[in-house]
Amino acid sequence: MRLAKYLAHAGVASRRAAEGLVREGRVTVGGEPVMDPAVDVDEASGVAVDGEPVSPEPAVVYAVNKPAGVVSTVRDTHGRPTVTSLVPSGRRLYPVGRLDADTTGLIFLTNDGELANLLMHPRYEVPKTYRARVEPAPVGEGALRRLREGVELDDGQAAPARVRQVRPGLLEITIAEGRKRQVRRMCEAVGHRVVELRRVAFGRLRLGDLGEGKHRRLTAAEVERLRAAARL
Repeated sequence: MRLAKYLAHAGVASRRAAEGLVREGRVTVGGEPVMDPAVDVDEASGVAVDGEPVSPEPAVVYAVNKPAGVVSTVRDTHGRPTVTSLVPSGRRLYPVGRLDADTTGLIFLTNDGELANLLMHPRYEVPKTYRARVEPAPVGEGALRRLREGVELDDGQAAPARVRQVRPGLLEITIAEGRKRQVRRMCEAVGHRVVELRRVAFGRLRLGDLGEGKHRRLTAAEVERLRAAARL
């Protein structure tokens, strides 16, 4: 197995981040620094990161209903609660992508770097669905049409979104991109401020009735559905 993939399977980081660790000289194989993330290794190779031995561990994926005020990182320099603190686990879990601190809803934690890359890489265009409460309400047909066609943002035009108005001022928006604060900026571009935002689905999996701040481990079938969403 290639070194970067081995590190991803060990839960150290995503494959792309693992490649960075190797190039930074932080990874050794058999006690010797290795700079090539494509070198072949196995469990007998003696792989270590920053001097700590690593080996593949069983892959797990958790669905978490992130509350407001919780940041989507492994640790926070400002002392804010992190999403990883919501799942007690002896494994090294990290979030799949990010939700803003003030955005709630579905986020995945995993130690499977390969799956995380599949779900987040722009070329796979895995859809993510949000419920956005906006002001002023309701949203007119012209604004809805602009969102569906793709609005112009300060970092380029957004791709067309699937949008429906569930009730006046409550939009359900599905996008496949992952730009910073994208849904909020899209709504602002058509004259509506987001006052509450919640992610309700990622790929084919929905948040459902999972309570705020709660988590559950995905079944093997659910993980496969996520992989299938990326393959599509």
